[in-house]
Amino acid sequence: MIMTSVDGLGERRVIVIDTPPTPNGSLHIGHLAGPFIGADVHARYLRAIGRGVLYSSGTDESQTYVLASARKQGVAPQELATRSWHGIRDTLATMGMSVDGFAPYDDGYRATVLRFLGELYDAGKFRLRTVNLPYSQKTGEFLVEGLVCGDCPVCLSESRGGLCETCGHPNNFDELIGARSTIDPTDVLTTREAEILVLPMEEYRDRLTTYYAEKLPYLRPHMAQLIRELLDRPLPDFAITYPIGWGIPAPFAETPGQVINAWAEGIPAVMYTTDHAARRLGEETASSDELWQTRRDHELVYFIGFDNIWFWGLTHLALIMAHEGRYIVPDAMVVNEFYELENEKFSTSRGHVLYAEELLEEVPRDLVRFYLALANPENQRTNFSRAALDKVADERLVRPWQRLRSRLAEATERAGSDALPVSDRARKHAAIMLERFSGCYELEGYSLTRAADLICVQLERLTRWAEQIDSAEGELDRSALGDLFVEVRALIACASPILIDLAEAATLAGGFDGSLGFEAFAIAEVKPFALPSLDPSAEQIG
Repeated sequence: MIMTSVDGLGERRVIVIDTPPTPNGSLHIGHLAGPFIGADVHARYLRAIGRGVLYSSGTDESQTYVLASARKQGVAPQELATRSWHGIRDTLATMGMSVDGFAPYDDGYRATVLRFLGELYDAGKFRLRTVNLPYSQKTGEFLVEGLVCGDCPVCLSESRGGLCETCGHPNNFDELIGARSTIDPTDVLTTREAEILVLPMEEYRDRLTTYYAEKLPYLRPHMAQLIRELLDRPLPDFAITYPIGWGIPAPFAETPGQVINAWAEGIPAVMYTTDHAARRLGEETASSDELWQTRRDHELVYFIGFDNIWFWGLTHLALIMAHEGRYIVPDAMVVNEFYELENEKFSTSRGHVLYAEELLEEVPRDLVRFYLALANPENQRTNFSRAALDKVADERLVRPWQRLRSRLAEATERAGSDALPVSDRARKHAAIMLERFSGCYELEGYSLTRAADLICVQLERLTRWAEQIDSAEGELDRSALGDLFVEVRALIACASPILIDLAEAATLAGGFDGSLGFEAFAIAEVKPFALPSLDPSAEQIG
């Protein structure tokens, strides 16, 4: 339900998290079409209904994918990570992702990670295990995660170490079939024993099962299926340390010379990004984990890709649970599938990518956001096509909007600039629109695809109505025009989390005040305003 409160009093503040991207290159459209636009639209919606929100992100620099990409490019991994951090931050700003803070990978980040894991170590939550890891005789190093690939032991698809993107199942340690180096395919790998610290996931089975017994009915089908599959199998140990050279040095006596597994950084990392966002907004905190503490009673929402469910939905959740009630657990997880480019998987290594900056040089940002919402990979893989973007955006959004804009301009010229009366019927219709859109933006039925489609449906309805008003002979029906303006204002409000530039321009023109509350449309009269253009080549009206 849409709230009528404008200050959010009595409502829990919402911490919105998208999984921090790996800084091994710039973000492409495939990245943005997943958790980022999902999290951004939800955060914008919450702000518009008066809820307190902290939406933050950062990067996971410790990922072995940074090391692998740097070696392929012949650059230092730190250089690649630093350059990519700036590029990712700039891309998010270019696409209008409304993060309250994009945290640096700095001493504060590392201290937060070590404190979070150190407390679990001191409490005896980790176990020392002897495991077999892929080993390169050529380089004399262990190969884990992004440094090794092979065939998934669960679905037989090609997979990187640690997790299969296709089926979502983990593959621990030496479980990959035909393991080989991602850097040098000619390198013949063996396995070698290593002692590492792990989190024994089986010890958290009962708590994880109880958690998902409540959540499963609200999960998207593919995630629900994967959670059932994972909980139907023995839960493998989750590595806390690895004997590799890239990452935060592990301070534990049993694992000298090892580093923290990058995936074990996830929760303290987003605690740090949340705190960073709060401090940027002027809030003082006693510690970087304070806002995640149970006593603060914040709502927590994840936006993640399907390939991150094992980590964010199980291992990270178990790490939170291991702190024995100190921290909040996620209230909801919104998961997306993969997004393809021209019916092929995005691939940076093969040059099969499309970066936001390139696209935005040719297409207005709102049209890109609209198409990413309409073709969002919510429940299955979907496809980005430049030809489809041009066709769909023009036919379903730009042309109907420009028709509506033109008719309203002509009608306003005839009616004058005085306030127009508004009927109960128009106020009721505005309320109906708000309710329908809220069903798309609220987590119970969160759907960017349905929200974007609703924009098109309501736009076509209002355009037909405008053309009927304008075509009437004689004196203009001022009451009908007032009703139309109120419903157009409601549509702009409902579309504002997606069409951010249109909403901003409408605000400047007096057609939108930034609110999605009912009281914004419970009005007796409305002032005409000039609709902004969605077509950059169109002549401005008003």
